[in-house]
Amino acid sequence: MNKQTKRAKLIGGKPKKLRSFKPPEEDKLIVDEEGNIIGSLKADEPEEASAEGRREHHSPSGDSATGMSRKMRQETQLTAEERELKESPEISADFDRLKRQLEERVGLNKSFDVIFREMVFGGQKTGIFYFNGFVKDLVLTEILERLSYADQVHREAEHRKPAEEHRRPYRNWRTDRAEEPSERQEESGRRNMIGLFEEALIPHMQVKRTSKIKEAIDNVAMGGTAFFFEGQREAVLVDAKSFPARTTEEPELERVVRGSRDGFVETLLTNVTLVRRRVRDPRLKLEITQVGKRTQTDICIGYIQDICDMKLVESIRDKIKQVEVDGLPLAEKQLEEAIIGKGWNPYPSVRYSERPDVVAAHLMEGHVIVFVDTSPSVMILPTTFFHHVQHAEEYRQTPIVGTYLRWVRFIGIAASIFLLPLWFLFVTSPELKPAGLDFLGPQKPGRIPLLGQFLIAELGIDLMRMAAVHTPSPLAIAMGLVAAILVGDVAVKAGLFTNEIILYLSVASVGTFATPSYELSLANRLSRLVLLVATAIFKVPGLVVGSTLLLLMLALQRSYNTPYLWPFIPFNMKAALHILVRPPFLSMKTRLSLTRPTDRTRQPQR
Repeated sequence: MNKQTKRAKLIGGKPKKLRSFKPPEEDKLIVDEEGNIIGSLKADEPEEASAEGRREHHSPSGDSATGMSRKMRQETQLTAEERELKESPEISADFDRLKRQLEERVGLNKSFDVIFREMVFGGQKTGIFYFNGFVKDLVLTEILERLSYADQVHREAEHRKPAEEHRRPYRNWRTDRAEEPSERQEESGRRNMIGLFEEALIPHMQVKRTSKIKEAIDNVAMGGTAFFFEGQREAVLVDAKSFPARTTEEPELERVVRGSRDGFVETLLTNVTLVRRRVRDPRLKLEITQVGKRTQTDICIGYIQDICDMKLVESIRDKIKQVEVDGLPLAEKQLEEAIIGKGWNPYPSVRYSERPDVVAAHLMEGHVIVFVDTSPSVMILPTTFFHHVQHAEEYRQTPIVGTYLRWVRFIGIAASIFLLPLWFLFVTSPELKPAGLDFLGPQKPGRIPLLGQFLIAELGIDLMRMAAVHTPSPLAIAMGLVAAILVGDVAVKAGLFTNEIILYLSVASVGTFATPSYELSLANRLSRLVLLVATAIFKVPGLVVGSTLLLLMLALQRSYNTPYLWPFIPFNMKAALHILVRPPFLSMKTRLSLTRPTDRTRQPQR
């Protein structure tokens, strides 16, 4: 150690003191009186800038209202030329100006996946504009190979013609004089050139021409490719796209023992094709529109024209057109809230399905279906409470077996709502127990009150359900063992819970899981908690009044002017029998009147 110190003195003189490391100071945020972040302040800037920023935020100009610093404002403020390029609706004939347009509109040369490839075909300078992740390589390569033929033909023509004939004048038949080609003829030649590219040189099925820059950009944003030509104010759009998508597989929430194993995916065209495969009726109409200023999400409305009520279609179409939002990143759920607008009512007004056979069956009944791009769930309108309790498995079995499965499901759903409130009422009011049910009630009361045990167990089940969703599959079994042994068995042995509460809560939970509609099962869970609390507080009046209010809420609810409890409120005998009993296929000769179908016949009347 001494030798090292002496050596340090010889080399550098006096040993220097090490400076302590001081981390760089972070930027300070500028916050207004309402708590909104309106900007940031560098660590070395004076505090007066903060007060200046607040004054700018409240100034009429509103430059700082967006919370941007000076540097960001300089980058985002557009000059007159940049604003004109961004707002110009026409396609520029000059490639330099066209690239400036694309820079201002879609971030060319800024976004790494925005590509503008310049090539020459047949002596014509061509620009190929596409998004790198959407392009279909095989199709685009075939198109480029075909366009290369034009280059070969152009070279042969140039070789045959002498240089002096490249701009040969034509003879006017009226004056018998040789004149130069007019601008109109040159323009006609340019249009014929674009027509040649569109009709002969681009070997693809879906090709169209446009003169609007916005239409070209929107087509490319949906996965297409745009071909621009130097000196032309039109572009050729080719629908050659390839979206990242998964293969069709059976939905997790709608599994069946027998039946098809395909299901919808996140690609709109694939979902539409799956329905077209099952319903080959030429009167099946699929209308497409876009919603969202920024996302421009594709929405498809499907119906069979001579079956569905066209007033219902018009109503749904108008509701979708009236949606003015910046986007639908969560797809069908945000669209449902936008067109239904039912507020805080937990019961679903729309049925979702990921099975093409279920959607095809509803189309045949006169329903309207709504596809949303990027979502595998399809909306079915209108729906009632009893649409949410039906399952495809009932129709994959014989009528008697299907009826049995349906009634087992009905009993499970009723138990998921009313079993726990009724048991709690009988235990807390023993005089209400019917004869033969004296065994109801815990033998040893737990250390926690009964209502507290129910609420804690309900929250615990919901917590485990959410944990199961976020738990990887290899760890799901371990989580189930922890929940069963540690949470269940140990809690009972410690005296915190009673065995009977765990038993009845398990039965109610099984009934919840047996509900085909996930949205309906969550709504029934909330109704059970409300009835349980009302019964604990008000005893018999709480259960009676709570059940009555629940029934009134369901009876007054409507889905596109359709009663939610139809066919029982209002009562329809024929439709009610179809709900209670799964009828044989050949006995369903007419369609139900719920959707007001135009063509009510399913089979010839005999």
